[in-house]
Amino acid sequence: MVTRLKLQKTTASRLAPDRRPVTDAVTRAMGLRGERMSKVDTAWLRMDSAHNLMMIVGVWVLKPGLAYADVAARLQERMTRYPRFMQCAVEDAAGATWVKDAAFDMANHLVRETLPKGPQAAEQQALQNRLADLCMQPLDRQHPLWQFHLVEHYKGGSALILRIHHCIADGIALISVTQSLMDGGAPPPVRPRRLEREHNAEDWITQALLKPLTQCVVKALEMAGEGAAKSLDMLMEPQQGLEKGVAGSVDVAKMAYQVLGDLAALALMPDDSPTSLKGKPDRHKRVAWCAPLPLAEVKAIGKALNCSVNDVLLSCVAGAIGAYLKSRGEDVQGKLIRAMVPVNLRPLEHAYKLGNQFGLAPLVLPIGLDNPVERVYAVRQRMGELKGSMQPLLTFGLLAVAGLLVKPAQDAMLSLFSKKTTAVMTNVPGPATKLTLCGATVEETLFWVPQSGSVGLGVSILSYGGGVQFGVVSDSTLCPDPQQIIDRFEPEFAKLSVLALMLPWGEGG
Repeated sequence: MVTRLKLQKTTASRLAPDRRPVTDAVTRAMGLRGERMSKVDTAWLRMDSAHNLMMIVGVWVLKPGLAYADVAARLQERMTRYPRFMQCAVEDAAGATWVKDAAFDMANHLVRETLPKGPQAAEQQALQNRLADLCMQPLDRQHPLWQFHLVEHYKGGSALILRIHHCIADGIALISVTQSLMDGGAPPPVRPRRLEREHNAEDWITQALLKPLTQCVVKALEMAGEGAAKSLDMLMEPQQGLEKGVAGSVDVAKMAYQVLGDLAALALMPDDSPTSLKGKPDRHKRVAWCAPLPLAEVKAIGKALNCSVNDVLLSCVAGAIGAYLKSRGEDVQGKLIRAMVPVNLRPLEHAYKLGNQFGLAPLVLPIGLDNPVERVYAVRQRMGELKGSMQPLLTFGLLAVAGLLVKPAQDAMLSLFSKKTTAVMTNVPGPATKLTLCGATVEETLFWVPQSGSVGLGVSILSYGGGVQFGVVSDSTLCPDPQQIIDRFEPEFAKLSVLALMLPWGEGG
């Protein structure tokens, strides 16, 4: 059993998602000073449940090993430059407030871990088991909601687990933060003091997207034509957007029609095909990942099949899940499952500002297609249908509305998505060359975003240092052995590789 040199209490009050213990010092501080939490971030703060905690969880495997003192010094130097990582999240009846932790201590945020001794082949399993436990261990709400766990001796090097609550930032923003920790990483830009009206920008988006369409709304949404990130940036300045005007009434009508259609599509999404991956989750997780696949080979297959890298990788996900279910005796012929895919809604140069600015796009995975080429083209078609969709912006607005509601109403709204979703999936392109931390090379890196409601499966695809890795986190009841899914990724990839090699390769190929 894993031992820890520093233990945290896990009292019943901390485990209950609707009770938020805070110290007297924090309470007093809240009355004196604090920054109001955005509605979307508040929704994520309140979304913790007994089945799913809203933490972004990751692991780095590094060589050579790291020393605790070096990691602590690096975190103290870099993380504290982001004010959010020095603040507690304090809830009240109207929402939540960011309050500076007057007793901030790095010892609360960097913990030593010791894995059970055994053969080297069993080390990854031990790390996966510990990571699974940490996925369901709540962060201490009397301190800023983040924590690193250092395994000083792992496979001849070290492993570093990180857990950060989703209310602090989304995945794109946290990639900016974690890269700033690396050797040579750039500190966050100095953030100018925001004007008071900017604090209400998110509220404006919420009202504009979800109220009956008016000319003001349509004119603002018209800017989405150049991409979601730029669209959201312009929506944050509604008056500026209105001054740009609209090309004509035909464009307005088209945009209004699209928004209404996407709203209807979200509201009327059919339920997923029934599989053993859906059901009532338990309170335990399982984690697994595979060795990196060569990214160059993935790109070559995509070129041969006239598909994107994403199309190839997502078709492998669909094939692996389908093969796993068939191995359990389930009939998947013609079945489809839905995965919610986060979509960035902010310019990347603004990621350092943290917070949550992303929407969710529902991607249907054809797990019932046996033919790998047919499956990859079906995925390509589904991905094409999502391009230009307003659904990510609309889900962002729904999350903001959820942040305005009391928790029971918020849970009821968000459960509509979880009932129609089997998995949450992320596909993140990382640096092409390997990074170093305190002189050690980051050999592998994996991240998972949380599942909400009754969703029991999370899939992570991350390209890094010339390789691509798949990772799965699952509920122990719905998918007790995610390694069985992981073990089927490479065979599905190999099928596409063989078929791609059989295609005619000419100068025009």
